[in-house]
Amino acid sequence: MLNGELHSYIEELLPGREPLFIEMETYAKENKVPIMELVGIEALLQLLRIQNSKKILEVGTAIGYSALRMAATLPHSSIVTIERDLERIKVAEEYMVRSKHGGQILLIKGDALEVEELVSVQAPYDAIFVDAAKGQYKKFFELYAKYLNDDGIIITDNVLFKGLVVQSDFESKRIRNLVKKIDGFNQWLMNNDDYHTVILPVGDGIAISKKKR
Repeated sequence: MLNGELHSYIEELLPGREPLFIEMETYAKENKVPIMELVGIEALLQLLRIQNSKKILEVGTAIGYSALRMAATLPHSSIVTIERDLERIKVAEEYMVRSKHGGQILLIKGDALEVEELVSVQAPYDAIFVDAAKGQYKKFFELYAKYLNDDGIIITDNVLFKGLVVQSDFESKRIRNLVKKIDGFNQWLMNNDDYHTVILPVGDGIAISKKKR
């Protein structure tokens, strides 16, 4: 993970963002809604640019920040995004209506483990972005990887979990169990014979997986 000074230096170099995105970042901070860190989402967007993704599946909409950022970066793309939290869905829909990029996004409401049928009719996907309940990452990956096209990539956020994956002493049993699940997912993913995977210490840690030929 980057130290504070380097992280701030890179953030200062980032291009300006639309006023609506800055508003969303402020909302997320004030309301403690987890969205991607700036450096992390710029890495995600660059990967999607390089791949020239046309159809993207996002598991975990939150307030729609990353979906709208992807839509703005790739104006000829379409994004299918899944969210189960009703309050966040309401906020996301409001932002999507206000954004000129909202028409590129299909928001599926429900638990990502229960809406496979709705997701499958939009397949195949050039990219899948997983950024939802961290304890369910392996299930999300296994459920939706089959809808990835042959040249597709799967990007998973928060795989370093604020650096906690290398710690072992936790006062909170919940955090200890969550770290164990994330580490188990990382171990499973890095040893998955069907994918080439690399973990980058960017943002909160992103894993990039590409199907093996």
